[in-house]
Amino acid sequence: MAVRSRGALVPALRDVDAVVLDTDGVITDSARLHAAAWKAAFDAFISECPPEEPGHRRPFDTQDDYLRYVDGRSRLDGAAAFLASRGLAPSSEAVRAVAAEKERLFTEQLRAQGVRAYPGSVRLVRALRGAGVPVAAASASRHARELLTLAGVLDLFDALVDGGEAARLGLAGKPQPDLFLEAARRLGVPAERAAVMEDALAGVEAGCRGHFAVVVGVDRTGGADSGQRLLRYGADVVVHDLGELLEEGPSP
Repeated sequence: MAVRSRGALVPALRDVDAVVLDTDGVITDSARLHAAAWKAAFDAFISECPPEEPGHRRPFDTQDDYLRYVDGRSRLDGAAAFLASRGLAPSSEAVRAVAAEKERLFTEQLRAQGVRAYPGSVRLVRALRGAGVPVAAASASRHARELLTLAGVLDLFDALVDGGEAARLGLAGKPQPDLFLEAARRLGVPAERAAVMEDALAGVEAGCRGHFAVVVGVDRTGGADSGQRLLRYGADVVVHDLGELLEEGPSP
């Protein structure tokens, strides 16, 4: 591939041979639906089974708690991680019940509100494809294919590894790198020659554990220290929009 064809990309991406992108919050704006569904499910559970420590009874925070405990993880892992953070050790049946309620609420909101792809992400993926760089979508969610289809961008990706595929293959969840490594394998590129783009702390950590050449943290929240947290978890670069990874700058 001619180097000239990668001129639209920032220098950090010009030497990679493949890119793997997380779905929720990176390609599509569906993270807001996941966060809202988790909040409703967790707040109801805490109300019904309040923790002993009063400080642990506070409502689920759709920014901090979402990024720390559930973003990027499977439903069961996310439910267990958050409840443990509040001093709760519910049974596996309770964890499954909370996860199932979250799934019901998410599906309901998805049907009511729909989903869209971030314009800056679409521009970047098109630029990568134009430069001959293969791209894959990866997600712990079983809804990834549906989300990409609803957003009209499924055909932009050379491979997709979603929650269903992860379960079928027995892949460990984030922060383990299995999901991303499988996506890179399907693109025919070793991790050391590929980039990962993630908004979740667990996903950024997974990219580092997988020894990917570049790990891009996507900070959609704009919180006081959200970008710094992504860097602490191992992101090489942090952006608010993937359009910033194009030389002409971010989307307007």
